[in-house]
Amino acid sequence: MNAAAPRERHKQAWKLARRGFSIALLVLLPVLLFLLIRATDWQEVFHLLREYRATTLLLGLAISLASYAVFSSFDVLSRYYIGHPLPVRRVFTVAFVCNAFNLNLSSWVGGVALRYRLYGRLGMSAADITRILSFSLVTNWYGYLLLAGALFVAGYPDLPDDWSVGRNGLRLIGALLLALSVAYPLACRFARRRAWGWRQYSLALPSWRLALLQGAMGAANWSLMALLVSVLLPDRASYTEVLATLLISSIAGVVLHVPAGLGVLEAVFIAILHDHLGRGTLLAALIGYRVLYFLVPLFLACLVYLWLERRARRLRRRQRRLARAAENAP
Repeated sequence: MNAAAPRERHKQAWKLARRGFSIALLVLLPVLLFLLIRATDWQEVFHLLREYRATTLLLGLAISLASYAVFSSFDVLSRYYIGHPLPVRRVFTVAFVCNAFNLNLSSWVGGVALRYRLYGRLGMSAADITRILSFSLVTNWYGYLLLAGALFVAGYPDLPDDWSVGRNGLRLIGALLLALSVAYPLACRFARRRAWGWRQYSLALPSWRLALLQGAMGAANWSLMALLVSVLLPDRASYTEVLATLLISSIAGVVLHVPAGLGVLEAVFIAILHDHLGRGTLLAALIGYRVLYFLVPLFLACLVYLWLERRARRLRRRQRRLARAAENAP
């Protein structure tokens, strides 16, 4: 009895936390979506989108969806890492919804709270959700380390003269990032201690091959994001400059905790690429990028989220009917 009491208290705490997440999300999501819609200048968006050819927008949309497919596969890779039996299609669906909300409404809403709600309703334990979330985060940022380290060491992007970091400082940062990116698979290969944790929340190092796959998938996602911006820009901007600029703007958005990097993305791109492209050209491309990479997937994610909620309610009603039938059975 004494040994079972802590586990029972933990289960009750997890149930209360799930209810709290559910109530908070039901209130918070509509409010955040309304604020996002109200903050968007839709007249300017439609005006600028009409300046692009339909083939360019369709190509951009295809790149955006490819990036989300890779991004959502982080959770699928995490599912294999922890050995969970939840079907891949459900993991992928939940990951897509969470990633779209994460990019638009902050990581605490989409990346954390929504993951715990949706995966929890599919029967996944809090410990397994934490492992999936942590492994996916490592995958994303390990890919960032690889790309940013290589590009910064190579001298990309060409920073403005008034930036205090300077080219040599950026190369030094790149060397540090590359060292970290090399240390991770080496630790996965040679570390004697394989796991760390607290109570049932533990994280174990993957195999070095899985670590390299994490890096490849993470780098592929960042590369596709930059490819989308590059497609929307004229040929005068090189892809490597666009990719390096995107990497700098992304980390700036994370540090400042700005949902979707509003304002940060534009400021960094204009500061770094203004010698190559005009301000209007850059703003037009970045608005197109926001529409194709943020707003369109968010719209699709809202539809999928409503479907998931409706499906969950039907499953709960069915379970209650079966439970009542079992109680009334002779």
